[in-house]
Amino acid sequence: MNRKISVGMAVSIVILAMTVTFSITMLVAMRLFDSTVSSVKEKESMYNKIAEVDRYVRSNDYYTIDETTLYDRLTAGYLLGTGDKYARYYTAQGYIDLMNTQNGTLMGIGVELAIDQSGYAKVTKVYDDSPAHEAGITVGDYLTAVDGTDIKNLTGVEAVQTKLRGESGTTVNVTWLDSEATEHTADLTHSGYNTTTVDYEMLQDNVGYIRIRQFDGSTPSELDYALRSLNAGGAVSFVFDLRDNGGGILDDAISCIDLIVPEGTVAYAEDKNGNRTALGSSTGDSIITQPLVCLVNGNTASAAELFASSLRTMSGARLVGTTTMGKGTIQSSPQRLSDGSAVVVTVAKLLCGDGSSFDGTGLTVDVDRTLTADEQTAYYDYTTSTDPQIQRAVATAQQMTGTTTVSGVNEADSSADSAAAAAAAPAEGEAESAAASARQVKPPVGANPPPAARERGNKGLSEAQSKPRPCAASAGLALSVIASRCHLSQSERFWMYRKVCLLEKAPPLGKTPSGRREMSHMRQREDSWREAPERARMLPGRLRPGLA
Repeated sequence: MNRKISVGMAVSIVILAMTVTFSITMLVAMRLFDSTVSSVKEKESMYNKIAEVDRYVRSNDYYTIDETTLYDRLTAGYLLGTGDKYARYYTAQGYIDLMNTQNGTLMGIGVELAIDQSGYAKVTKVYDDSPAHEAGITVGDYLTAVDGTDIKNLTGVEAVQTKLRGESGTTVNVTWLDSEATEHTADLTHSGYNTTTVDYEMLQDNVGYIRIRQFDGSTPSELDYALRSLNAGGAVSFVFDLRDNGGGILDDAISCIDLIVPEGTVAYAEDKNGNRTALGSSTGDSIITQPLVCLVNGNTASAAELFASSLRTMSGARLVGTTTMGKGTIQSSPQRLSDGSAVVVTVAKLLCGDGSSFDGTGLTVDVDRTLTADEQTAYYDYTTSTDPQIQRAVATAQQMTGTTTVSGVNEADSSADSAAAAAAAPAEGEAESAAASARQVKPPVGANPPPAARERGNKGLSEAQSKPRPCAASAGLALSVIASRCHLSQSERFWMYRKVCLLEKAPPLGKTPSGRREMSHMRQREDSWREAPERARMLPGRLRPGLA
């Protein structure tokens, strides 16, 4: 039976509904208001405190206040107070220098440096055709002064790098000591020079050794070339040396991972609310099936940690060395402020493809090989044939292939056992090591190799392997900053600004799976640099390695 609602009852229902709605709305509004007021009160308290200090200082301080310096340090202090240890503040001039460096108008002299126990800057690498190379500076020399300033009075390698920078055509006065402790002084003219991020060679006859210094726009092409060359040379296993690699551009690290691992998601970004966004995946086009070893240390950070973790979880690689840094966060590109300065903050956590995180913990190695105090002192004097950690990684790779010359090696070895095994390796295979050190790998037919690989070679390339791929060349110098999808390490490093160019004999991009992948990577890099031209790279330092 249908019942009609009286007009009075209908009105009562409407009023009741309006009352409930109004009450809920008011409750929400009051809570929002209270929260806003609380936030305003907190901010007012902060501003009042600063104003109170300012009034007191200005009325009593003996010194004249530099307003620009005061504001810069207030801003830097604010970021420090956020608890974001990777947040960075760039002054207006610092931001201009950053842009000029990235654009190639500011550059160094073409050396990699490390501040060792002497307090001076030891030269660990000199790039061909660089101002330093032309001046006669060699590996092992020590820079002692820049423009008359004693390097011991500078605060770390970053300060040395800053002193060495200058616009193209300008000069910097450098004083250094050679291997015989003879002092030299010269005015070096800043100019462009070539550099690479990947070095490679064959060790112990069949272990492909690849060192990746950092990840940037040229690294995927350089790594691809190294892998193909060592494959053609008969490598039965690979050792990737990621020590002191502080990361770089995440997109390019993912492209490098794609060259090695099978198909699968490589990384995620997780925001503060727990929402995940896939950052990249592997296409599964890799030709690498050999056992893999990653050599890491406490300065292996960020994108380099992702590289090592991905190879372990997706390709069964073993990690050798010491626990990594544990820098698993993603920073924004520099946000420019109204006065020309800029800030960078952490925006997300970096997760591996399996959902795991190494942030704050680092990656635990499978085979521990900690350097002794004496080995630490000699760290930058080692070569690939004498470095005890490299030898331990090679022994592990040989064990994985069943060709090890070191008996009793297993992944549960203690540091002492590992040290003994590493010491035995060169002794037992001394003749092989000597031969391997002289062994060269021939570039794939029909392709110009990256600069560092032009003198290397080996025979036996298949037709498929001999097909050329795009390669990257580089010129100029770029300041290490960060980018979205780029990891900010604990200290900054200067790196060469890279300009990607296609080889004359490279096949048309997009005609093969590898070509399509390369084109995609290049487009991504082009887009990312167009959107955030301030991107560059970061690297922390244990003995403070750097490039200038």
